[in-house]
Amino acid sequence: MPAWRYTALQRGGNTVSGSMEAPDEASVVQRLRREGSVPLGIVRERSGLFAGGRGDALSRREVMYFLRELATMLGAGQDLDRAMRFLVETAPAGRLRRVLGAMRDSVRDGHALAAAMAAQPRSFPRLAVGLVRAGEAGGTLAATLERLATLMERQQALTATVQSAMIYPALLLLAATGAVVLLLTQVLPQFVPLFEQSGATLPASTRFLIDAGDAVGADGPAALLALLALLVAARLALRRPAVRLFADRLLLRLPVTGRLLREVLAARLCRSLGTLLQNGVALVPALAIVREVLGNAAATAALDHAAAAAKSGAGLAAPLAATGIFPVRTLHLLRLGEETAQLAAIALRAADIHEESTRIATQRLVALLTPAITILMGAVIAGIVSSLLLAMLSLNDLAQ
Repeated sequence: MPAWRYTALQRGGNTVSGSMEAPDEASVVQRLRREGSVPLGIVRERSGLFAGGRGDALSRREVMYFLRELATMLGAGQDLDRAMRFLVETAPAGRLRRVLGAMRDSVRDGHALAAAMAAQPRSFPRLAVGLVRAGEAGGTLAATLERLATLMERQQALTATVQSAMIYPALLLLAATGAVVLLLTQVLPQFVPLFEQSGATLPASTRFLIDAGDAVGADGPAALLALLALLVAARLALRRPAVRLFADRLLLRLPVTGRLLREVLAARLCRSLGTLLQNGVALVPALAIVREVLGNAAATAALDHAAAAAKSGAGLAAPLAATGIFPVRTLHLLRLGEETAQLAAIALRAADIHEESTRIATQRLVALLTPAITILMGAVIAGIVSSLLLAMLSLNDLAQ
């Protein structure tokens, strides 16, 4: 009897994966439904490999290319098999061709496109699989793929906006730190023999800098190793749910970056939720999928609380408001969407607002960080130079 690999959504909103033996795919679907689970992807195992090419992971750019090209071809009237064949033939040799080839083989074997995508979990997240499944069920696959590509492009653009804006302040801070270390370990030691030979009493600031330079030169490598070990330990600790939840809550409470992070989370929530609802996914399954794209344990816990309340008919905005995680504007717009039965459209509009707020907040943060780091670097270097000048003046006084 053949073995089948499946991914399913349980009643509690959790995703489970496993394998079972069954005569055909329909039997697997029936068994999962009897257990109270919603099948997300079912693929027949081949030679112990899950759909072949499971080890290959497509980049975000490659996934967006696949979705956009497939949407264009399906929208032009091509059938799925011919469109997949064209994409395989035109894809550059490598992982993209292997993954697309495995997906085409799965589709030609009679599986749905969503099932073929679910068999590549390292390339296609649950959000993409859920949208495609809804598009196939509603007969709007081309439009769904277009919306999914747009969703991923907007998410990528939002992430790139924040990361790109932080590059210059990070480089400036690194340069400032390097300049200070260079002055303490290379420039200042050149004057130490002169001070020692004169026998003059050095100012307190100069003695402090000399001691700091000696400490950096002697203990610097050990300090770097200790910092590296601390970072590794922190990364391992963050794998524990309780520690990760505490750290993520702390990040959201920071004065400036906490507000920016809340805007990013609100944009992700509204964009993903609106796209899922627009394509016919019900609210509770949509929330179970959205929780995986937030990237913050505190926001995920808040969404789980809201999903549990939504199952009992309490709505979405009120339970989210009780958690205190998302901005007030987000909650107001979601409540408006629920009251007017336009939750999908208003969630997408809210996503536009929060993405623009994120862009503006990031620009303001960079505008503040850049001069602040420059002024701080200038003040530290000026302090070092002034300490040297004071010491030199004390030598002149001694000579006179």
